[in-house]
Amino acid sequence: MKSAMVAFLRRRSRFRGNDGKGKVDFKRPCMAFLALVLSIMGTTAFAQTNPVLRIAYAGSMGVVMDNAAGPAFTKTHQATYQGIGQGSYALARLLAAHQLQADVFVTITPGPMEVLKQAGLVIGAVPVASTQMVVVYSPHSRFAADFAAASRGEKKWYEVLSQQGVRLGRTDPAIDPQGANVLLTLQLAADYYHQPDLLKTIAGAPQNPSQIFTEPSLMSRLEAGQIDAAIGYASAAQSHHLPTIALPGEINLGNPELQKSWYDRASIALDNGKTLRVQSLVFYAGVLINAQQLQLGHDFVTFLQGPQGQALFREHGYSAPRGNGL
Repeated sequence: MKSAMVAFLRRRSRFRGNDGKGKVDFKRPCMAFLALVLSIMGTTAFAQTNPVLRIAYAGSMGVVMDNAAGPAFTKTHQATYQGIGQGSYALARLLAAHQLQADVFVTITPGPMEVLKQAGLVIGAVPVASTQMVVVYSPHSRFAADFAAASRGEKKWYEVLSQQGVRLGRTDPAIDPQGANVLLTLQLAADYYHQPDLLKTIAGAPQNPSQIFTEPSLMSRLEAGQIDAAIGYASAAQSHHLPTIALPGEINLGNPELQKSWYDRASIALDNGKTLRVQSLVFYAGVLINAQQLQLGHDFVTFLQGPQGQALFREHGYSAPRGNGL
């Protein structure tokens, strides 16, 4: 601090010539420097007392959470928002093992929230939005014209995905509900279109390493043209302004009325012994009991359920919440 002040004084000092020798006038630079120090100290103190709200969310929600809901909430609550996006099951396990701290957990499908309930970290959760599965394709793909034709019903989408050279991206079904839902969608499509080899032809092995990417990076890879297509959530695709191909209700996992008649017939066994089954594509939000910002966490969940939060969800391609709380 002392050396900084000396340097500051040397830059700001002025000389008086009353005695012919010149004297440094320290009064003004000292006052200016003091004002600067007090300003910095005040800003630092404010930053240190501003509460940090940590939200762990399903990786597909990055745009709506980090660019919309988080900033809108903190603007009116004098808080700092910090978002953590990953596959929902991966986040749930980190939170349950106390390797990650968050105030609120927002997941898709009930499964990851159940992990935290069993760990005693969440008492309940409420639905805040929903979505459905679609085919998402890159406008920069060399197959873009074929995908566009499929979106108009001029080609079969599964035949376009089966073409030689098409690069499909998806997430790991063992740790992310979206990755699991891709496989379940393809299995239901095989039944719906009477194409028994459809799942294996398009996806290969359930955990095919050439197709698996992290959830937060999937849409970015499509935007950059690093992959040609993905099967994912309509909400994420619209948030990133990417073109999509709509799927029939029997295979898009978005119609709860078809759960028993269609969705329940799908199941896939992974190498780790886990069996994948269709769960409602509903986003749930819950406050963790070990939250450092407990009241802010409850306020944030209420915000997501309220008019402003719901408007932000709609603007980013999400459908209204469905069903009851967990």
